[in-house]
Amino acid sequence: MDNTSDLRVLLGSRHPLLFVESQDEQRLLALLRDAAWDLDLPVWTWTTTQGLARDEKDPQYGTRDPARAFEWIKYLDQPAVFVFADVHPHLDNPSVVRAVKELAQAARAGQTIVLTTPTRTIPAELNGLALPWNLSPPGKEELMRLVQRTLKDLTERKFTLELDDADVDGLVAAVRGLSLREAENLIQQAAFREGRLTSDDVAEVRRAKAEMLSADGILELVEAEVGTLDEVGGLDGLKQWLNLRRSAHHDGGMEAARGILLTGIPGCGKSFVAKTLARTWELPLVLLDPSRLYRPYIGETEQRLHESLRSIDALAPAVLWIDEIEKGFASGGTSDSGVSQRLLGTFLRWMQERQPGVFLVATANDVSALPPELLRKGRFDEIFFVGLPDAEARRDILDIHLARRSIVLSKNEIEHAVLLSEGFSGAEIESAVVGGLYRAYAAERPVGGSDIDAEIEATVPLSVARSEEVAALRAWATDRAVAA
Repeated sequence: MDNTSDLRVLLGSRHPLLFVESQDEQRLLALLRDAAWDLDLPVWTWTTTQGLARDEKDPQYGTRDPARAFEWIKYLDQPAVFVFADVHPHLDNPSVVRAVKELAQAARAGQTIVLTTPTRTIPAELNGLALPWNLSPPGKEELMRLVQRTLKDLTERKFTLELDDADVDGLVAAVRGLSLREAENLIQQAAFREGRLTSDDVAEVRRAKAEMLSADGILELVEAEVGTLDEVGGLDGLKQWLNLRRSAHHDGGMEAARGILLTGIPGCGKSFVAKTLARTWELPLVLLDPSRLYRPYIGETEQRLHESLRSIDALAPAVLWIDEIEKGFASGGTSDSGVSQRLLGTFLRWMQERQPGVFLVATANDVSALPPELLRKGRFDEIFFVGLPDAEARRDILDIHLARRSIVLSKNEIEHAVLLSEGFSGAEIESAVVGGLYRAYAAERPVGGSDIDAEIEATVPLSVARSEEVAALRAWATDRAVAA
């Protein structure tokens, strides 16, 4: 059901009080007027600057005070819709809240009060009376009309448009999840940069949208200046699994993959996979840091998560990366008055109900800290264990880092380094290569295999320094995860 139809049902069922969370006031008012028009209901609008006024009429004298406006409504016995825009600052006033409550309890036939706010915090006194309702983002048809109207306006203003039908569809997809005004502004900005709008600007609009939706600091658009999955050393099982899912995405007709959990030994490439996956699939990479959600005031943390998840849905198609997920959604912990549990519940519900388009890559070093409900089948398509690289994988990793730094070693030198680095993670192998460069630079000579060997021999790998933890991780993954 679309927004207008949903509002028509709510108004027609004579629900006395709606609590609407919306950042797009003009669009909301237009949809309310359309729904009210179908039901032959007049619309009254209140703002703190104008007071209460029926559409196309002058405001009622003395109604800029919301308490006076609600008092005035008591004496109006005709059916109508009363919209109070941005009334949330006044809901700290007990008199205003009481006036709203009395009107809602009276449930006068055909009268509906609509309170619009930018947040979903309903006063406790109105719980059970106020029906919360969210304005859904514009749908594809609504966005298509906006894009076509904007392109027509640009043409009339003598801008050069070099777009085919596929580019127009791409623009519609690029602005999905934004308000109509935000979408129009991004398209106009793209055209103003060079006085034209081309197929290259579709990607720029998508990037600008991602930056806009990540402006609150919770989400971060990661510009992954890395290679593709083909440049990841080892992890053949994981790479094959991801490549198969990419084929299904491109061919269509298959249910889109939803996400994976990567757990295992630190430094073995879990985060690198997320970055290279986004590059390989040619999708934006968005990082969600759960630690940035937490705020000191009641309800604010949960509200930030709700807003972040809506932004993520708006960014689709995209890869969502949650690094060290156990730090944000760990099991146990009741010292925060249940905030963590509520965050987890909201996140699990989003994982279960979200529409295809967002591929989740979550990484965890301490999987034992994760709640079992997050690990059950269906939350992720698969759970992969990223262990220490074997000899072949170490050779691949070493080759990648040598080539990246233009270091040439003989085959025997490479094989010797592979043998010495048994038990090393990918990060530790890279560190040995970098350390070898420093040794050679200090000696004012080209880097050789002996420099890298010396670094390897001087390093105590994590598999030795924390052998008990590594063994515990391997034991956990034996029958709970798929080897990457």
